[in-house]
Amino acid sequence: MMSRALAFLKDVFGYPAFRGRQAEVIAHVADGGDCLVLMPTGGGKSLCYQIPALLRDGVAVVVSPLIALMQNQVAALHEAGVRAAFLNSSLSQMEAAAVEGAMLKGAYDLVYVAPERLLTPRFLDFLARSPLSLFAIDEAHCVSQWGHDFRPEYIQLSILHERFPDVPRIALTATADSVTRKEIVERLGLDGGRIFVSSFDRPNIRYQIVDKVNAKAQLLAFIQAEHDGDAGIVYCLSRKKVEETAVWLAEKGIPALAYHAGMSAPERSRNQEKFLREDGVVMVATIAFGMGIDKPDVRFVAHLDLPKSVEGYYQETGRAGRDGQAANAWMAYGLGDVVQQRRMIEGSEAQAQFKRIASTKLDALLALCEATTCRRVRLLDYFGETATSATCGNCDVCLNPPQVWDGTVAAQKALSCAFRTGQRFGAGHLIDVLRGNDTARMRQWGHDKVSTFGIGKELEEKTWRAVFRQLAALGLLAADNDGHGSLRLTTTSRAVLNGSQTVFLRLQPERKKTAAKAAAAHENKFATLDPAARILWEHLRAWRTETAKKHGVPAYVVFHDATLSELVRLRPQTESELREVPGIGARKLERYGNDLLEILRA
Repeated sequence: MMSRALAFLKDVFGYPAFRGRQAEVIAHVADGGDCLVLMPTGGGKSLCYQIPALLRDGVAVVVSPLIALMQNQVAALHEAGVRAAFLNSSLSQMEAAAVEGAMLKGAYDLVYVAPERLLTPRFLDFLARSPLSLFAIDEAHCVSQWGHDFRPEYIQLSILHERFPDVPRIALTATADSVTRKEIVERLGLDGGRIFVSSFDRPNIRYQIVDKVNAKAQLLAFIQAEHDGDAGIVYCLSRKKVEETAVWLAEKGIPALAYHAGMSAPERSRNQEKFLREDGVVMVATIAFGMGIDKPDVRFVAHLDLPKSVEGYYQETGRAGRDGQAANAWMAYGLGDVVQQRRMIEGSEAQAQFKRIASTKLDALLALCEATTCRRVRLLDYFGETATSATCGNCDVCLNPPQVWDGTVAAQKALSCAFRTGQRFGAGHLIDVLRGNDTARMRQWGHDKVSTFGIGKELEEKTWRAVFRQLAALGLLAADNDGHGSLRLTTTSRAVLNGSQTVFLRLQPERKKTAAKAAAAHENKFATLDPAARILWEHLRAWRTETAKKHGVPAYVVFHDATLSELVRLRPQTESELREVPGIGARKLERYGNDLLEILRA
């Protein structure tokens, strides 16, 4: 069986060998076993059900939550010569009936279906008459109420096990902590199945978290310095901020588009298609955008607001560098983010248990943001994986280590100031009090007379801002739900005030803004190419763009950047040499071989 699987991998998908635990998963599912697969974005999850679908008799039904994902997956399978189709609301009644008729006749190896359609009694009855090889449940974290992207309809997918007990099921996700994994197994009835956990490490991604000062200006500087002309995603918490940021970036010469749930469906679809099909487009979005986006050449993911959890952060940043090439995960983070997220949890109408879990998840993310040791090590530790080294050499903490200082006295001053002013003011006003700034507002409230006025002159404003942010992150200060960002003491503040608890804080050193460092961080994709190779690269990209337009698919469906890079590196001159390039299967060789050889020989 595995020799056949390897033949499919090479002939259909164009890869010489399986990666990680792919071979184990494929053998298990092809043999009729159930399983849950946790594999990072870009780790090759799709092959874990696509190859068993080719090995087993019948049609594989793939449950997928997004229309765009289905369409792109099917387009990529068609390019590889695989018989595949999708059933979703984009099809007319007649088109859907034609797909279903072909399914009954065994004309497809894979059919992608939205969960809403799958769960209808009519479609379940239809499946009972179809020759089924397996069920694949993609984005399986959607089943968990503790996950970052809960979809109510996913909870009902346990019906597949009840109605079709002899059909193997494979559930797949890129992110799930132990709580989420347990719920996926319980809700999908996978108790007897195996759990395959691959490494969560994405070594090609550089993690950077910067102190938020002027987030938009910081974002623009980051894009211009490190990702000029690259495709990227910028995440914002609100729809208004998405629209404002997209317009602002466009005015600054960055080809940016907006995406959020409040836009009309046609406008969202147009923007998504442009992002997928054109090079160098930056999508500014809420988390409504991104799940299942299969675009491999996203070179950066930026956050202008704090996500809700480490899972959300990992899932969203994982959309960068799916092709294995260098990519950046950049985030601007400040006190306002901490206050906003804590207020959202406390002010929600959720049950107490949900609030506790949400707070625990937020605490874990804040610990990652305030880390003084390697961010990658902390990230892997969260998912239960032990890093092979104490440092990764590819995150901001490793590249530019922060200083750690005993901030106990500063913390006591900050907490005392919040108390002396009535616990009714935000960080900006408290910093003015501590630094002794004699303003009209200070005199209005009489805070120029309190005992904490001017006791913090020894620290700069930006240092105090970092102190307050970290005190909020540590749970020593909390935000009131008054809409003004008022900071109040918590039950844990007393230990610091009476001196029984020491507080160590991080102080980020000044960044060295040298051209050499910016160039090194960017790892320019042209840096190692000689002039002839650069010309060949551009020719291949131009040919790919034109070919994709003719076929009506995104450019990466024709070939990934990684395949073009190998063509430039190897410069094959014959069909047999071309066959050895990763990503070129038999169908693509037949379809594009002559065109490629003509360009390469020229």
